[in-house]
Amino acid sequence: MENLIGYLQSIHPLSRVLQDHLFIVLKTKELSRKEYLLKQGRVSKEICFIEKGLLRCFYLKDDKEICSWFMKECDVIISVESFFTQQSSNESIQALEDCIIHYITYDELQHIYKTFPEFNFIGRVLTEQYYTLSEQRLYSIRMQRSFERYDFLMEKHPELIQRVPSKYLASYLGITEETLSRIRSKV
Repeated sequence: MENLIGYLQSIHPLSRVLQDHLFIVLKTKELSRKEYLLKQGRVSKEICFIEKGLLRCFYLKDDKEICSWFMKECDVIISVESFFTQQSSNESIQALEDCIIHYITYDELQHIYKTFPEFNFIGRVLTEQYYTLSEQRLYSIRMQRSFERYDFLMEKHPELIQRVPSKYLASYLGITEETLSRIRSKV
């Protein structure tokens, strides 16, 4: 939990009272590889910080899993639309490795925003960061060729190349496993 507090402190200083409150309300859970944090159709009720491990977000299209995100240590993970609207999720979140996560509920987050104004700054910065990542992902899908998407992933997130199974990487990049294999052979 110290990593999470340090991460939040790196965005904006936390008052001692807020730190104490976080230590009270934060919960920890472990997920085994392949275990679900969230299944499609359920409401994303928790915002999670990944202490250890790797998770993927995916949705189903024509009974095929399409990977939309990978999140690893020191990342925050939620089903964005489901969490913020508190409605059923269109996506699932599954552990690709054994994970340790710290989390609070939607209601606890809203209470923190109301009670500790400095946390609003942290929330805004995190929202901006993840919105920017989302825009980069959309640009990549719309405008880049498959090898350019792979190069971008290699440049920005090289650790994912080693940690994510090929079938999920290919799905994330919007290509087949065969195309991914060809791209890798040229690198």
